[in-house]
Amino acid sequence: MGNTGSQSTHWADIHAEKIVRERGPLTPTKSHFTCASGITPSGTVHIGNFREIISVDLVVRALKDKGVPVRFIYSWDDYDVFRKVPKNLPDPDTFTQHLRLPITRVPDPWGEYDSYARAHEKRLEEVLPTLGIAPEYIYQTERYTASHYAKGIRVALEHRDTIRGILDEFRSEPLPTDWWPVSVFSRFTGRDSTTVLSWDGEWGLTYRCDDSGREETVDLRSADCVKLPWRVDWPMRWKEEGVDFEPAGKEHHSAGGSFDTARRIVEAVYGGGAPVTFKYDFISIKGMGGKISSSLGNVIDLNDVLAVYQPEIVRYLFAGTRPNAEFAISFDLDVIKIYEDYDRCERVYYGLDEVGEKKRAKESRIYELSQTGDVAKEAPVQIPFRHLCNVLLITAGDIDAALERFGDFTDDELRRHRVRAACAWNWTQNHAPEDFRFSLRSGSDDPVDIDDTALACVRFLAEELEANFDDHDEKSLQEFIYASARENGLEPADFFTAMYQVLVEKEKGPRLSGFLITLGRDTVLDILKPYRKG
Repeated sequence: MGNTGSQSTHWADIHAEKIVRERGPLTPTKSHFTCASGITPSGTVHIGNFREIISVDLVVRALKDKGVPVRFIYSWDDYDVFRKVPKNLPDPDTFTQHLRLPITRVPDPWGEYDSYARAHEKRLEEVLPTLGIAPEYIYQTERYTASHYAKGIRVALEHRDTIRGILDEFRSEPLPTDWWPVSVFSRFTGRDSTTVLSWDGEWGLTYRCDDSGREETVDLRSADCVKLPWRVDWPMRWKEEGVDFEPAGKEHHSAGGSFDTARRIVEAVYGGGAPVTFKYDFISIKGMGGKISSSLGNVIDLNDVLAVYQPEIVRYLFAGTRPNAEFAISFDLDVIKIYEDYDRCERVYYGLDEVGEKKRAKESRIYELSQTGDVAKEAPVQIPFRHLCNVLLITAGDIDAALERFGDFTDDELRRHRVRAACAWNWTQNHAPEDFRFSLRSGSDDPVDIDDTALACVRFLAEELEANFDDHDEKSLQEFIYASARENGLEPADFFTAMYQVLVEKEKGPRLSGFLITLGRDTVLDILKPYRKG
């Protein structure tokens, strides 16, 4: 069926091999490879942020498929400063009072969790298992306030001039001579509006609270208020956590960006090396311009995407796209094609669709990486997405009634089909073009106004369906519709228009013959009942 990761040319397997080659070999003191990702939960964790998470997960999967021990860590940089109030908060004006505090000390705007940071963290942590993603979470507030990084902070202070020199290479204006590679949250106000005054060369750091004017000396071994700035914090943690692989967005990978400086700092200051990496590009939402931004509130998050795409297809979108390629998440008619592409990929994997060997190997590996768990031994029963949407419109969103029309399923099949059906219904109701949606008419509705020729055709078709419905398949019924239109002196296109008006009161609709068969004999005859009189 599929092909093994070791023989694959998929980008995740290529990077897995690079990790083993460049960061190996494993030894008694290095028993696994560490793959890392992370973000500051300063706003909604959007689908663009998810690209880093899924990229790491796919490489982790590739390593596991090679039989290589691997640790997947996800750092919540939640000891960062609350710098800006996102526009999508309830009562955003009330949150300006919390600016410059650590985001773990800002209250949850929705009143569910103990902080603003935790609200965003929890929303992502609860949904990732749905996609088969289960990292080990590291919370930087916990690490910093427990003085876990005291030694790393002291090393940065010892190499203050080296760090400043590296950063100055990429700055238009040099850092001031009194710059320090640390920041302090005032223990008087909680804010980072502070000035570092001196360091005693060991563990004592003296700072002034700029708001209150008070000064204090803290011991780095027990202080809960000192942290490193991002460009120093990142390389320090590479060394601390033994990171072997971590991708980054193209802004971090730009010349002189944070990855460049982190590489220099980890080598010169911490005696380590930069992890294997790659650059991933932005994601946009089709129909929305510009880069997604948490701070602007211009976001689509993972839950929004999962409302339209079942988990395997979310994974498929990323597994099937190279990380350095920009692409858009679509919510328009492209959704139908994406489902069809995934279903075709599945059929290729199970040998149901014949393609060339090279194509089969490529599609099979994408399919394997798209699964949220183990790959099923037998080909799953497929329900085409477009057809499912039409059936759900017929049943007015009743998922169980819709699935009954497709036959009997095992409990596992039914569970999977319900997920797809829920996505299909959400899409038809919230994103599908207006001309795609319809409401089925009934025999109790007043008849729509159609001319006599069209009416004669409708009656002729109704008589045929009453007498011979079960004798028709989609092809034979389509042929009968064309023949009956011409026999009654009507162009087939005009007959189709008349039938769609009668059935759904629209000019267009699903392919007519298949639609009639899907509706079933009794439903069709009930709708046509008002047109058979006279």
